[in-house]
Amino acid sequence: MSVSRGPLPVYIALLAFTATMLWTPFAMAQQRVPLTIAEAEDLVRAGEPGQRALIARAEARQEQAVAAGSLPDPVLRVGLANFPINGGSFSTEGMTQAQLGLRQSFPRARAHGTARFRAEAESFSQSADARGRDVLAAARIAWLETYYSQQAWMLVSESRPFFADLVTITRSMYSVGRKTQYDVLRAELELSRLDDRLIEAERARTEAQARLSRWLGQDAYRPVALKLPGWDTPPSLEDLKAALDAHPSIAAARAGVTAHHAAVKIAEENKKPGWALDVGYGYRDGFLPDGSPRSDFVSLSVSVDLPFFAKNRQDRKLAAALGSRRAAVASEAELVARLASELDAEYARWTDLTRRLGLYETQILDQSKGQAQAALLAYQSDTGDFSDVMRGYIDDLNTRIEHVRLQVQRAQSYAALANLGGLE
Repeated sequence: MSVSRGPLPVYIALLAFTATMLWTPFAMAQQRVPLTIAEAEDLVRAGEPGQRALIARAEARQEQAVAAGSLPDPVLRVGLANFPINGGSFSTEGMTQAQLGLRQSFPRARAHGTARFRAEAESFSQSADARGRDVLAAARIAWLETYYSQQAWMLVSESRPFFADLVTITRSMYSVGRKTQYDVLRAELELSRLDDRLIEAERARTEAQARLSRWLGQDAYRPVALKLPGWDTPPSLEDLKAALDAHPSIAAARAGVTAHHAAVKIAEENKKPGWALDVGYGYRDGFLPDGSPRSDFVSLSVSVDLPFFAKNRQDRKLAAALGSRRAAVASEAELVARLASELDAEYARWTDLTRRLGLYETQILDQSKGQAQAALLAYQSDTGDFSDVMRGYIDDLNTRIEHVRLQVQRAQSYAALANLGGLE
């Protein structure tokens, strides 16, 4: 009995179409959900490729540490010795043997090799933690930059209707002879400049999202949330300096010094002779003249390296290892000094930005708004100049944008302090 398969493709196509129609609005809705900085942090923590690569290297070094501490595989030797070639057989000559041997070498500095690879594994592991901190700070700063560009665009967009109204009012007053053509042209010029700022703000927002997409992918192109993170006062500078000593970058550098120290020990051990043990068994066939069977042989030997050419090999390797260790120590000291300097500078920056923000929020914002309104009232009553009106409202717009910029810069400064001081 045959079964008709005709309608099945239709059903599949219908199901696929229904699923697409249901999924598309959901996906579009997801793209419109504001991206908070907390969500951005979760996304970047989910698995950054650079950090995963360092973790994989650390795991590889751990495996190498186990291998470095193990003895090499023994060598099996099977052979035939002293077989007569001018006639005879295996039992003709008394020294003819079937030999079975085993050789085991004992390399030098196995323990130091294990220590070196373990130190390198620790260095990569700490570098992975440092990479995680750096990437998190970079994603936070990129999110904040996107927030600023979005807010600047919104402020300019919100100001455009007002400037458009100024153009309309000025044209009306000019038509009744109360204002000059210069005022009309100035109003139209400022409106055109505002349109240019809108274009520039849109470009800045797109570039900021592109930079954020390095860490978040397509989620970076969602609108960011309208609220800044509640990052308040950081710990004191002394506490941050105390925490700086545990920074994973410094821990990675110290582990690197330990690895180079182990490399020096390996080079010193390589100046000593290595050795190997050989054990052999020789089987003999045939009989002695008295009719007794020939005895088998057992052999034991020890091989020792002869370091005749140490001057151009082992001594040079030791000198190279010592030089590398000195470089690692110097690099660690330079890193500690650089991070401490960055911490001092960033804390001073955060302090100054906090002071500036306080000044803006207690005085400058209100003063800027009041000046613009006063200029407009004076202009409408024919006691002020139109240039003062335009300058006042442009200054007010710039002041509000600068206020957002200061908020973002202080939050970015906190993100940098969090990276250096290990803050959550």
